Amino acid sequence: MSVTLTINGETRTLNADPESPLLWALRDELGMTGTKFGCGIASCGACTVHMDGTPIRSCQTFVGDLEGANITTIEGINDKAAEAVQAAWNELDVPQCGYCQSGQIMAATALLAETPKPTDDDIDAAMDGNVCRCATYARIRKAIHLAADKMEG
Repeated sequence: MSVTLTINGETRTLNADPESPLLWALRDELGMTGTKFGCGIASCGACTVHMDGTPIRSCQTFVGDLEGANITTIEGINDKAAEAVQAAWNELDVPQCGYCQSGQIMAATALLAETPKPTDDDIDAAMDGNVCRCATYARIRKAIHLAADKMEG
């Protein structure tokens, strides 16, 4: 079965089993390896991408459900929120091992697009379910606040 969707601004046709997770189509069919496999059950957030601007877990989102969707991966984020988040991540040395960071960044950019000046509670809610094996949660929260400040001025 083929499914046509937009990935990072480019119309793409995926020839994949409709029951195949988007994660594997991105990584195996399109060679986009920035989106990571973590748990396979949508519990860790490593596979987070945006679908029509909303963060989703690509390991449990099936290709057959995506006809006409607009998907953005870590390779394709380039708006004001993404620039601010990436700058804050670098400035505060957020990553340790780095494995979860594409999912963390995708969740953080979606949060800032919706809530430009998030509270700690907003951040906790938006980032809930994004697991960091290195426990850099305090740096992640601080970086999101810094990114919000960068976006503001």
